[in-house]
Amino acid sequence: MTADLPDPSASAAVLIGTAGYVHLPQLPAVESNLQDLAKVLRDSTVWGLPEAHTLTVADPETPAALLDPVYAAGERAQDTLLVYYCGHGLRDSESADLYVALTGSREGAGYTAVEYRHLRAAILASPARRKVVVLDCCFSGRAARTLGTPNALAAQAGIQGAYVLTASPKDHVALAPDGERHTAFTGELLHVLRQGLPDAPETLDLETLYRAVDARLGARNRPRPQRSQENDVGRLPLVRNRAKGDPGVPAGPVMDAEVEAAMISSGLQLARLLRSVGRGRDALPVLRMILQNRVPDAEGDAVIVHLELAELLTESGLDDQAIEVLEGAFHLTHKRFGPEALTVCRRLAELLQSAGNHSQACDVLRHALDTLERGSRGVGPAA
Repeated sequence: MTADLPDPSASAAVLIGTAGYVHLPQLPAVESNLQDLAKVLRDSTVWGLPEAHTLTVADPETPAALLDPVYAAGERAQDTLLVYYCGHGLRDSESADLYVALTGSREGAGYTAVEYRHLRAAILASPARRKVVVLDCCFSGRAARTLGTPNALAAQAGIQGAYVLTASPKDHVALAPDGERHTAFTGELLHVLRQGLPDAPETLDLETLYRAVDARLGARNRPRPQRSQENDVGRLPLVRNRAKGDPGVPAGPVMDAEVEAAMISSGLQLARLLRSVGRGRDALPVLRMILQNRVPDAEGDAVIVHLELAELLTESGLDDQAIEVLEGAFHLTHKRFGPEALTVCRRLAELLQSAGNHSQACDVLRHALDTLERGSRGVGPAA
């Protein structure tokens, strides 16, 4: 494991994008940006962010629809919070404040959009130790001129203790070239994440990503990105460098039951070894990766991984995430009889009770008693 990388199980990403507008030019490439960026962040050879920790907000119509997911993800994230926005960036006619557009936003009418300071407040509310903000915004010619110095946008978007990477082309044509799947900036960012950098270390920090994207955009005579950072956070590793990995091993191989059994066994051994030497933080992504790559038809020992992961999350004070994991195990075992099924029910009921979900805890315990009764009578699982 690479200890310096952010822990996927304690991190979250919110990917926001507006492709369709009532009053502004359409940006169809934004939809592809959201889909492909979510996929690459979940790739275990890049970051391995759990699907449940990757929130996609497409075409928000109201400020609450845009901001609420950021607050929700921020509450969960303890390690790293990544917030990405792609769409039109606007300036109010009465000020130089930055706004991010909603589907019904209008040029020169900031009150129809979301003022960036509100997005910044939502990000700052998170306890995450580092915050990454990526703004792939386009501006009208007038708005671009109001930026003043080359780094004005990045400076305005800056967040204390965070790294902000911005793209600010002068018009939508530069942002989303005709016939291309992605916007210019995000397309180059995805290229670097997918292909990696042969001359870079095994992990890529934000500064390295910025320089690579900047060079690729400059070589194609496209608008150059800007960045702002606090406390040199850009030097902290963020993702794995895929150029240093084994090109013969795909990101998400389809495994048969024997291969999965071997993976579970070796992964459990590694996780338990890490816990025994006080490195529980590094054990979390190991267990997460096992569950992410599990063969759907091979349930067996996967329940053990759920239990192990839930216990480690509970020890780390992440009870909400432990409940999610145990609920997954409950769905695997709810029609089976055996000690593991009963253990899942008992632990899930305990956590639900502690969280104040008394009725759900009772339902789980009632199911456990029914399962035990059927097993003692030799009756098969209920249909």
